[in-house]
Amino acid sequence: MASQSMTALRTYAGEQGDERIARRRQQLLDAALESLGASDGGSISVRGVCREARLTARYFYESFDSADDLVAATYDGVIDEIMDNASEAFSRRTNIRSRVHGAVGAIVDVIDGDRRKGRLLFSPTLVSATLATRRLEATRNLAAITAQSAVGSHHTASGDDVAAAYYRVGGLANLLAAWLDDRVQMTRDALIDACTALLIGE
Repeated sequence: MASQSMTALRTYAGEQGDERIARRRQQLLDAALESLGASDGGSISVRGVCREARLTARYFYESFDSADDLVAATYDGVIDEIMDNASEAFSRRTNIRSRVHGAVGAIVDVIDGDRRKGRLLFSPTLVSATLATRRLEATRNLAAITAQSAVGSHHTASGDDVAAAYYRVGGLANLLAAWLDDRVQMTRDALIDACTALLIGE
């Protein structure tokens, strides 16, 4: 097994084995985002995503156990990008309104820059057990952050604060989904202002 592993990871055409694995993994993630985030996106299969990535199933299973595993990894990559960008924007501001406005702007920048990512996160037509679980976890985390931001770092959010945060985060997700699908006609700046007002209860 060790010799097979070493053979599999040997340098080829100047590329290290672990670099090839990482590249093929990224090809699969890109293919999954392309399929899931398309305007008519839906479920994916190992065969379909391999065809899109121009890889064989052998290379799929070196990085993922199943199509659901790939869907989860694709979602996690997008939500991590959004949370990192939003957290950075939030930390650069001083008062709560400007912080929330900056964080919302960072989120909109990501989903508007690549609308496939927005559809993956928010589209009501894109449904699977894996995505439902991931979306629930993301909502829980964002609601906790929203509730704590509302009361300040020196206070503990009450049950009412958390309930209000869930309500606002749910409204945010629905508004962003409607905007991405052109069901709500607003400029980017107007959208950010509306989302900010929603989150801070203006």
